[in-house]
Amino acid sequence: MLDPVFASGSADRLPASPAKAPVMMHLNHSTVPAVVLVVEDEMLLRMRAVDMVEDAGFTSVEAINADQAIAILESRSDIALLFTDIQMPGQMDGLKLAHDVHKRWPPIKIILVSGQLKLAKADIPANSQFFGKPLAAAAMIAEMRTMIGHA
Repeated sequence: MLDPVFASGSADRLPASPAKAPVMMHLNHSTVPAVVLVVEDEMLLRMRAVDMVEDAGFTSVEAINADQAIAILESRSDIALLFTDIQMPGQMDGLKLAHDVHKRWPPIKIILVSGQLKLAKADIPANSQFFGKPLAAAAMIAEMRTMIGHA
């Protein structure tokens, strides 16, 4: 049997719904994942680094060289950590990039990685860490979480 309200096909007989007050959305910035800038010229290594960043619960942004990384940093204010390879083509390698980032954006934490170089703590900027390749995913995830907090 048809409901009498719908039997006539007239929408003007539908029961009125109570007016709802507009809902205000408040962003809770503690739930917004931190952003990590991954700078690596080799695609497969960059993809692996991005996987680690995302497995740690963070959002990744990718750059293939230092020039592209600087452009991203100049256009965004939400980068919490720089994850960079040291050997890269271009005018600036990852170590120089790390020092420039530390000077221009001191709050950004930095992880430097290399499969060919070994760096001493004195060679890298303050609040930075160096890791040799191949990277152990669990150690990298733990270090990112330590440096910028849990996602």
